Amino acid sequence: MSRQLSFHEIRECFARLQRINPRPKGELEHRNAFTLLVAVALSAQATDASVNRATRDLFPVADTPARMLALGEEGLVPWIKSIGLYRNKARNVIALSRLLVERFGGEVPSSRAALESLPGVGRKTANVVLNMWWGFPCQPVDTHVFRVSNRTGIALGADVVAVERGLENHVPVEFQGLSHHWLILHGRYTCLARKPLCARCPIADICTFEDKTA
Repeated sequence: MSRQLSFHEIRECFARLQRINPRPKGELEHRNAFTLLVAVALSAQATDASVNRATRDLFPVADTPARMLALGEEGLVPWIKSIGLYRNKARNVIALSRLLVERFGGEVPSSRAALESLPGVGRKTANVVLNMWWGFPCQPVDTHVFRVSNRTGIALGADVVAVERGLENHVPVEFQGLSHHWLILHGRYTCLARKPLCARCPIADICTFEDKTA
């Protein structure tokens, strides 16, 4: 079982990741807060690449809640049919677009509670929008962040909320704003779920994972 890394160890982990990629960015393509919200909602149980392929054609014609509503659920489906669970996602995107128009004047709200009041928007999606659009130093926890945090010892937790709290408590403040990007990218390209690429990992000597690969 991993142990919780010390402050100095965690700071060194992020310092190394920062040197490799000083300004990491999310890989979901978007034009504004609304298209970011839609892209993140569509990415549930789907890859960012598959979402981007769909939204490159969708967003030029529906980049506001009003324009999305004009498409309607049946009009939206063909644009996102290549994404998993597309019918349920189309229903949620149209429903959240309607609420944005009716309750928020067509603007994406900048609080977690307001975002989570929208259909299909959970805590992780809300945190991604708050972090990526408004620069709020919250900690969205997806499958990559959850795995890397527990495996390395950066933040231990049995569920996503526990890991989120752990990251908030343990990551030095100078790295809080971008830490989830570093963790996602590290999990996506190096600290893979089934066979992590430990031999090329820049933090392998600090990581507490016992079953390191050669």
